[in-house]
Order: sequence, then C-alpha cells, then structure tokens
Amino acid sequence: MCGETIRGMAKLVRVEGAELQVCSKCEKYGTAVQQPRRSDIRRPSPVAGSGGKVSAPATGSAYRKRDMFDYMEGEIVDDYAARIRHAREEKGLSQKDLALQMMERELLVKKIEKSELVPEEDVRKKLEKVLGIRLLESAVADAEKKSKADVLAPTLGDVTIIRKVKK
Repeated sequence: MCGETIRGMAKLVRVEGAELQVCSKCEKYGTAVQQPRRSDIRRPSPVAGSGGKVSAPATGSAYRKRDMFDYMEGEIVDDYAARIRHAREEKGLSQKDLALQMMERELLVKKIEKSELVPEEDVRKKLEKVLGIRLLESAVADAEKKSKADVLAPTLGDVTIIRKVKK
C-alpha cells in the first residue's frame, strides 16, 4: 500500500473487503486474514534475500466457480410460469401437492408460478418430470424463429432504392 519494497514475510490483510499482501508497516490499516478463502490467492511467500526459500509461482489454470447458466442446456422458455400452472391444473394438483411430489417447498412453487423466480436446473428437471412438460427452448426452435423472422421482415436495404446522381 505504501509503495515500499516488502522485506521479510508479506502479511495478508483485508482492507475494505479486498485481501492484500502488505508490509509490516501497512498491516495496521486492515484486519489480518488467517487463511486465504479462495484458491486463486497464493499464500504470502518470503522475498528473496530474507533467508527463506522462495516458492515457485503456481502453475495451472485459474479455477472459476460454475454458475447456474453453466449447468443449463438451453434457454428457459419465456412463458414457463403459465406452462407450469397449466400442466399442474391439468393433472389436478394443488401447489402443495406439486411441492410434495417434487420434495420442495410450497413457497418455491408459488414464486415460480408467479414468475417471481426462475427455476434452477435441479428444480426445472423435477418440474419437467412430475408434470411431463418441457421448459427449455431447443436450438432448432430458435433457428426456425430466426429464419421465419428473416423471411417475413424486410431489411432497410430491401425498402430503400439507391439512385446515382449523374453529373
């Protein structure tokens, strides 16, 4: 933080949410961190000339935690709430009965049917299995929508007539 070369062992401290390796003088500006929480932070290593061994930099790719979209096989349909409600009513199930069959909370089903919550992958699969519906758009359907839109909607170039001016 101060810009001075770190001599000896660097200290790992948290300053306003950021974890930094600082010298012993700047250590007082943050709170000491016992152990790094993430795997991409390297432990403080002694600097060359301090009498200790210098560790080699870590090799390998950086680990990125997978999010919900990495697990999904496609896009969820826009009218998922209506499809779920319609399929549930066709089977004669209440929201509570559906939640019991899925082994989920009733509140989760209510929020999904009100479009307040997009179902995660595991919940989506349970809904599809119990109700016998499909909630993902296929890549083929997307291509068909795009091709139909291209055929039906003229572009600006189709409408505009360009005339050259003669000199």
